[in-house]
Amino acid sequence: MSSNKHLKKRACEAIDLLSSRLIEVSHELHRNPETAFQEFKSSEFLCSVSEKAGLRMQRGAYGLETAFSSDFELARPGPRVAVISEYDALPDVGHACGHNVIAATGLGAALALHSVKDELAGRVRYLGTPAEERGCGKELMARNGAFDDVDVAMMIHPFHVNAKALRTMFIGEAVVTYTGRPGHALLGPQTTRNALDAVVIAYQAVGALRQHLKPGENINAVITSGGSVPNVFPLRTTAHCFVRAATAEDLSVLKSRVANCFAAGAAATGCEVEVRWSDADYQPMKINAPLADVYERNAEAFDHTFTDYMSLPIAGSDMGNVSQRVPSLHALICCAPAEAILHTPQFAACAASSDGDRAVLEGAKLLAMTAIDFLTDEGLRSAIAQSHKVA
Repeated sequence: MSSNKHLKKRACEAIDLLSSRLIEVSHELHRNPETAFQEFKSSEFLCSVSEKAGLRMQRGAYGLETAFSSDFELARPGPRVAVISEYDALPDVGHACGHNVIAATGLGAALALHSVKDELAGRVRYLGTPAEERGCGKELMARNGAFDDVDVAMMIHPFHVNAKALRTMFIGEAVVTYTGRPGHALLGPQTTRNALDAVVIAYQAVGALRQHLKPGENINAVITSGGSVPNVFPLRTTAHCFVRAATAEDLSVLKSRVANCFAAGAAATGCEVEVRWSDADYQPMKINAPLADVYERNAEAFDHTFTDYMSLPIAGSDMGNVSQRVPSLHALICCAPAEAILHTPQFAACAASSDGDRAVLEGAKLLAMTAIDFLTDEGLRSAIAQSHKVA
């Protein structure tokens, strides 16, 4: 048995010993979902578990209050691998994107690598990255140096198939606020400027715009505040919008067209409008073929059947922002049947099922095994670096 295979075996055995704890972590996060930038209990829980397992944790890492980081040296100097946990949830449907699985998977891989650190060269950075679902947390962390000295970054996302990679697109995010004028419903429209009318008109304009989008473009919007009672004209209403496109230029054009829809709501009603675009757009995944291939080879140990990632819908993730900076793995691991769609209650249930638990343990092993390949194979590192350079 080669030293590499021996290290992989030891790492997998470490995860087996941690299996009950890792599943407990996944279920605890699942029971207590927290949305973007509000993951205070989730972040603290993961830090506490990590510290009890021997990692030194930095809370509030890289400029985000609910982020964390743990760096540990291996036996000798060498490349640095970043292993990532996500743990934010969605409003109303909780962990319907399975971030509880992602969190436990990243934790398990980090602890497995820590268990074999005396036989490896390099460094490991275990990162807790908030606000993937909105806010583009990884981009904000990256701007504060989270990936400056990283040679490769890795994570696994649960899905209804196994795939070695995921294509993603550009996404812009806007929060829109309309401010009207107060009045009374019985005294006529001359007494007020109805902020509900403004946001409804804008929403309908966005709907009309959808008929004129290019292939690959998409707009999703919700009215997040529309008033409280019918006999009080709402003074303030809000909407939240995601705009998706295939290129940065297309995204810029589409954002401008969507902004015109928001302006139309204000012009039609006399209300004031504020459109706040996030300064952190989501960027597409720069897929690294050698890295994805070695992940897929490691998955042979678990008899995974892989789906061609090119046949899958193009999604969105702030891991794309990381991949623009460093070679990155964003693989998919199956934990649900085909009819269980992401961001639905059905997928949320799958994320805490026996299949979700299996995905936690196998995903942690696959991340650790792939990291070990990267750390021990200079030829692989060279291929990964070259692929990133020319992609």
